[in-house]
Amino acid sequence: MTTTATATVVNPFLDPRRFEERAPECLLVIFGANGDLTKRKLLPALYSLARERRLSTGFAVIGISRTPLSDEAFRDKMRESVEQFSGDGQLDREIWEGFSQGLFYEAGNFDDPGFYQRLAARCAAVAETRHTAGNVLFYLSTQPSYYGEIAQQLGAAGLAHGTEAFWRRIIIEKPFGRDLASARALNAELHQVFAEEQIYRIDHYLGKETVQNILALRFANGIFEPLWNRRYVRQVQITAAESIGVEGRGGYYEESGALRDMIQNHLLQVMATVALEPPARFDAASTRDERAKVLRSIRPLSHDEVPAHAVPGQYGPARLGGSDLPGYRQESGVNPASQANTYAAATFFIDNWRWAGVPFYLRTGKRLPKRVTEIAVEFAPAPHLLFADHGPAADPNLLLLRIQPEEGISLKFQSKAPVAGMQLRGVSMDFNYGASFGVRLPEAYVTLLLDAIQGDATLYTRQDMVEASWVAVEPILEVWGNTKFAFPNYAAGSWGPAEADEMLGRHGHRWRQP
Repeated sequence: MTTTATATVVNPFLDPRRFEERAPECLLVIFGANGDLTKRKLLPALYSLARERRLSTGFAVIGISRTPLSDEAFRDKMRESVEQFSGDGQLDREIWEGFSQGLFYEAGNFDDPGFYQRLAARCAAVAETRHTAGNVLFYLSTQPSYYGEIAQQLGAAGLAHGTEAFWRRIIIEKPFGRDLASARALNAELHQVFAEEQIYRIDHYLGKETVQNILALRFANGIFEPLWNRRYVRQVQITAAESIGVEGRGGYYEESGALRDMIQNHLLQVMATVALEPPARFDAASTRDERAKVLRSIRPLSHDEVPAHAVPGQYGPARLGGSDLPGYRQESGVNPASQANTYAAATFFIDNWRWAGVPFYLRTGKRLPKRVTEIAVEFAPAPHLLFADHGPAADPNLLLLRIQPEEGISLKFQSKAPVAGMQLRGVSMDFNYGASFGVRLPEAYVTLLLDAIQGDATLYTRQDMVEASWVAVEPILEVWGNTKFAFPNYAAGSWGPAEADEMLGRHGHRWRQP
């Protein structure tokens, strides 16, 4: 059973309103311009915005890294990146020519005060030639250890403070600290230079269309919100699975692990979006207030409770599809006796009026059977199983929100099969973005960069939200950091360790296998 959206939707490239919705004049300064994030995500996203006529005509970028490059060499590198990583791989020569004239480059060391004086002069020169009105958005795509240093140097060079005539903002990539103490220290260091309203902590999961659509699904449709509570929802599962291994990022995973890399930030933010109360209005302050309330309402775990509510995993070698897959400990840059977690699952309870007693199960892992990210909301069964003897009436009603690879929504329910007698069969109503709207979905960074330029922080993470997330996972980190696990405990290509199944089994639940 398939639904089709009835809304009239036009191709955004043909939408005349796009000319009226251009972002304000702006100079974007990217620290770490030679890194993978800039090449794979940031420049392709900016080019996409330029192609859609969403950027001002004078929009400009200054890329910063240590490697000496001319402006022309930087433009050539970024052109290669856009051709390789933009959604359709097609480059409009005319649009690129105009866009690339706003790309500039400065080489320097992040801890060199003299470099920031040169940067200030270059910003002023670009503002004059490109007419950016003095507005500057700094993007920190560097190692986290440089965040505080760069912020302090920007402040010392007089680059951090705006006026009534122009604004200054800064985007910080995750991770926002390694634990609660370091997150608070980083926030204190940033706040010595930037006000909280100038700081945009980016979480690309919040920029994904389906995550944003949670708000529309709940608050624009009268059929869902009355059911969105402990009376009708039995459990919620949020899964972020990857079929690949650490792919050369063994050194990073040795320091981070899956719990820090995915659950502390991405999945807890998604959970907060699923569980938030209706905001008074749809603006940044109101929406982020409600997400923060959810995160602060997460029931704290004692150290004794952690083993029953959180499960770590590390993948081992396996033979799959005729190929031998290495275990994590055989990956490059990994300690042969590593205790890093490549899989993490946790049960969280939200102690508030709406969600009391409803378990939220979060899991993420590398080398799982498939790449999939989804939210599964399972509704409570009917109070009386009238058709218990006529088919799988006990199969739950599920609302599935697919975040990747194909974004969409499915509602699974029971229906009478077209046969004699009352035989039930599970069916689904499916909504797929591509099929229903006929347009390519914007990448998360397209949405988030445009929002930051426009000063809309709705999809960005606030200081109190970051700290509340660390409070939620810190007991798990402390217990895992003082425990020696018998790793590996799941084979590459499987759905994770058996202990994760047992964790749900204690509540009478089981993992959904997408």
